[in-house]
Amino acid sequence: MSTKTVSWLVFVFLCFIWGSSFILMSYSKDELPAPQIAAVRIFSAGLVFLPFGIMHFNKIPRNKLLLVIMTGVFGNLVPAFLFAEAIAHDIDSSIAGILNSLTPVCVVAIAVIYFKDRVSTRQILGVMLGFAGLVALTLSRGDVSLQNIGYSLLIVIGTMSYGVNVNLVSHHLKGVNPLHMASVSLSFMLIPTALVLWQQNFVQTDFSRPEMQNALWASVALGVVGSAVATALFYLLVQKAGGLFASLVTYGIPFVALFWGFIYGEQITVMVIACLSVILIGVFLANWRTAKSD
Repeated sequence: MSTKTVSWLVFVFLCFIWGSSFILMSYSKDELPAPQIAAVRIFSAGLVFLPFGIMHFNKIPRNKLLLVIMTGVFGNLVPAFLFAEAIAHDIDSSIAGILNSLTPVCVVAIAVIYFKDRVSTRQILGVMLGFAGLVALTLSRGDVSLQNIGYSLLIVIGTMSYGVNVNLVSHHLKGVNPLHMASVSLSFMLIPTALVLWQQNFVQTDFSRPEMQNALWASVALGVVGSAVATALFYLLVQKAGGLFASLVTYGIPFVALFWGFIYGEQITVMVIACLSVILIGVFLANWRTAKSD
């Protein structure tokens, strides 16, 4: 099988995995509270990566270890809890998938505001378009309220957390092997997620009912497949096909999320599709410099 074919297979699989993560959270929320969904997800991913984290721990420079741990916090821990909380309060999984596509826009915005990176007018236009798409998508919902806007903003804050993570890696961790970084950072996330599960009295949960068992397995799948396996596949895709091709996964995720939302009866309107289009155009323009230089 050619490298190009493998790259495309990995690309499609990643779009499916990450695009399906939102419906899995929605499926779990009927039995598990949001903190448990997020904690089980990241704890499961940490367990999968723990043997590799132990193996690669000594390969992380000591002066970079705290930054590597922070990538686990901003790249996995914080977004998992924010997304789970939003979906637990009835934010449609399809809407969450669309808002997640704002991540590249947040990467550029944070690079400009905090890291003082220079960007082009085209990229600034992309950020503005992405923000306009976000506002239009929020206002397009028929049940607009301060509460609903607040829970939608949790997802946006989650994408900002992703943006912080990407900038941490690109500005301070370029010399660290990405697979070593992912395995060590996720292994460290076992500690805070174990504390959350203990605080939530998770071990005292009644798992005898099939509905509870299915919700639990959905959350475990989120961690094992959606976080651990997908992270490894993404880095594989970067190595085989380059950063530009890998970044295009951003465009596929919301369409998979919309597909699952349609299957499960969520309201998908023409306005929602139009807002998605505006956001994706903003993402393309915000990524313009990366696309030209990769």
